[in-house]
Order: sequence, then C-alpha cells, then structure tokens
Amino acid sequence: MIKIQVPARICFYGDHQDYLDLPVIAGAIDRFIHLWAIPNPKKEFVLELKDLGQEFSIVLNDDLAVVEPGDFFRSGMAVLKQHGYVFEEGYFIEISGNIPVNAGLSSSSALLVAWIRFLVTINGKADEVSDFQIGRWAYDAEVKFFNSPGGLMDQYTIAQKGLLFIDTKSGKSERLVGNMGKLLVAESGLAKKTLLVLKNANVFAKKAVASVKQAHPEFNLAEAVLGDYQRYGQFVPADFQDHWYATIHNYHITLQAKAELEKERPDLQKLGNLMNQHQQILQERIQNTPMEMAKMMDAARMAGAIGAKTIGSGGGGCMVAMVPENKITAVKKAFLATGAKKVYEVEIIS
Repeated sequence: MIKIQVPARICFYGDHQDYLDLPVIAGAIDRFIHLWAIPNPKKEFVLELKDLGQEFSIVLNDDLAVVEPGDFFRSGMAVLKQHGYVFEEGYFIEISGNIPVNAGLSSSSALLVAWIRFLVTINGKADEVSDFQIGRWAYDAEVKFFNSPGGLMDQYTIAQKGLLFIDTKSGKSERLVGNMGKLLVAESGLAKKTLLVLKNANVFAKKAVASVKQAHPEFNLAEAVLGDYQRYGQFVPADFQDHWYATIHNYHITLQAKAELEKERPDLQKLGNLMNQHQQILQERIQNTPMEMAKMMDAARMAGAIGAKTIGSGGGGCMVAMVPENKITAVKKAFLATGAKKVYEVEIIS
C-alpha cells in the first residue's frame, strides 16, 4: 500500500504579495490530507474522496486533451506527462483529511501536492524528485495550467514544509529558525471568495505598480522602501491608491518579520504587532475581511491574543492568532463567543 501525508499551510506575512513577485513568510502546519492507494486490475485510477462523499474514475489512456477547470487530478497527470511520466497501472485511491475546505488553509493545494507525490511514487521516482520540484509541478498544475490568478506560495510551502521565507519570483526558499509561539486557528464558518478577491487585488496592485513604472521606468519594486509610497504616490490613480499602500507597506512588514524570525529567539510581541499591522492593511486597504471576522479577531486580541489575521486570500475562511500559553483558553472562548465555528491549536511542522 502507498501512504502519503501532506500538511496544510498558513501565510503569516505577505498575503497578496506573491502575484507581484514579492516574498512571503508561510509555514506548514499539523492538519493533513491523507492518501492511501493499492493496485487494482483495472486500467484506471478509482478515487474516493471520503470527506466530500465523492467517487470517480480516471482511465489511464485519457489523452487529457480537455481538462475541466478545477480538475486538478487530470491537470496534475497532464503536467507530469509533459515531463515523461507514464501511468500504466490502475489503483484504488482513498483520500481524506482534517483540513477544512474553502477556508484558507489550502486544502486544494494540499490535495494536489499529495496527488503529485502519488504520481511520482508510482513511477518509482519518489527518492529522485526534490520537494522543491514537487511544489513546482503542483503550482504548474493548479495555477499555470488553468491560467489562474494565484501565486506559488501554497504549493511550495506544503511540499517543502517548515517555516519559510519564499522568493516568489524564483521560488527559492529560506528556512527560518525562529518560531511563532503558540498558534490558534479559528474557522469563521464563512466561505472564502478566493477568485474574486484574488482577481481584484491582483489587477489593482499590478496597475498601481505599472502606473509608477510608466512615470519612472527605473523603479524596481523588489528594492522598494517605505518612503517610495509617498515618493511615487502621485503617479498612482485614485482607484489604485489603497493597493499601492498595501504593496509597499506589506512588503516592509514581511521584511521586518523575516529579520525577527532569523533569530533563534524572536520577539513574539514584535511579531504579533507586525501581524496586526498586516491584518489592518488586508482589512482596510485590500478589503478582504468580512466584518464578522474582524469582530472575531478584535475579541481574540481583547482576550489576550498577541496578533491575529485572516488566512488565505480572504473573503471568509480561517483566522490565525498568536497567543500566550496562559491565554489560550480565553482566546478560544472569545473566538467561539463571537461566532467562530471551531478553534484549535496548531504547530508548524518540518
């Protein structure tokens, strides 16, 4: 039997920065997708998605010429076929997990990473292919294959695990030695609006940067400093001012957090403050946070959370909070009292 376990992920700093080729800080956490597979005599993959109550088959001789949007199983096969992989033996495959769906913890990317690992394993190359390459192929299958607006953070973090500073332009990752302290994830119960939020934020941010580069072709976003917000702001149309602010300030917050997490004993209060600053920008500038979730996070901070923010693209889904050990119970109660459906502790895993 083939057994594969793949984690969820949290972006702590740098949300809505990866499509601008700016860095992010993200970590893999101990919520998982599990895949079990045994050979079958059929020339097909027979899949059972336990949590969704779905069963379907993929015949091995499918030419994959037409792949419906969101069919990551076939897109994953198509991507690997482009790299010489073949699928000759059928399998019964069962998939389940404890990552909430459509909630910001990247259940879809985790599922796809598990699938890519399975396809690599049945080709006898599990020991030859790097985690980086697994992440790359998962990104190709989820984003590039469908020309979607997302970045590469989810797939690269899930495949490589740990707490990472990711250069989203190259995909190069740097492992951070610091920790985030005690972490709580709260499920809001509100469905995310991933594609709508991502599309708007992506388009507006890119237009803001393009307007600056049109006036000053020498401007390099990767070398931007806080003063550039004021220096070039006059060249940004009013409709894109909020996203111009978010681009420059979130980048600065991410770099500050990186400097702190490069230390073996980071200042958790400083990291919490940076998380709150990041959330304020997401909430007020990118406008990705429903009022209900904002109230939940305010209550969590009042109960003792050091920092709190939405997870993922926004519009709904989960929140993460940094919490002192002696405040865990109080913060859990605060989340639940203001409408959260579930709250649980998580750890970053390597």
